[in-house]
Amino acid sequence: MIRRLFLSIIASLIMALGGVGISGAATLDGAALKNAVTSHGANVIFMRHALAPGYGDPDNFDIADCSTQRNLDATGRKQSQDLGQLFRSSGLTIDAILSSRWCRCQDTALEMNIGDYRTHDGLNSFFQDHVDRDETLALLREELSRLKSDDLVLMITHQVVIQAITGISPRSGGMVLFNSKTGQSGRF
Repeated sequence: MIRRLFLSIIASLIMALGGVGISGAATLDGAALKNAVTSHGANVIFMRHALAPGYGDPDNFDIADCSTQRNLDATGRKQSQDLGQLFRSSGLTIDAILSSRWCRCQDTALEMNIGDYRTHDGLNSFFQDHVDRDETLALLREELSRLKSDDLVLMITHQVVIQAITGISPRSGGMVLFNSKTGQSGRF
């Protein structure tokens, strides 16, 4: 309990100081995203879910019940809508949108409003051991291995998943461009 309180305070301080803020999608143009995807040779865009204040999930977490999870707030919903506008203005063709089963990831996809999505268990958060880390990453690596070089898949997930695959820890709403054939990644 004390650890959770301490970590919650630290997370709040980081957000207040701008360390984990809104993505800045409103100030980016779609051409910059398209150019970055092209120059990185990315066939995957990993996106951390939009802003969902807090730390981890409540003790009564239930994957089937959004009321037991940390969810997007109004700022996170607006951030998702701005990210959707960024993608629409980019001219990129997204072949598939995959999401973690966590409500904050699915809500990010819904609020972005750029196409249908499906959930993928390889994108679920293993942060608090709600799922097995090794199984989750094995599922994700299997999915990544099936992608063609000319695919472009948006994967909406969690910081721990993106960090495990790319070595990069994005802020809420942040993106990491990834080439599943070479393993190269870069922050956007």
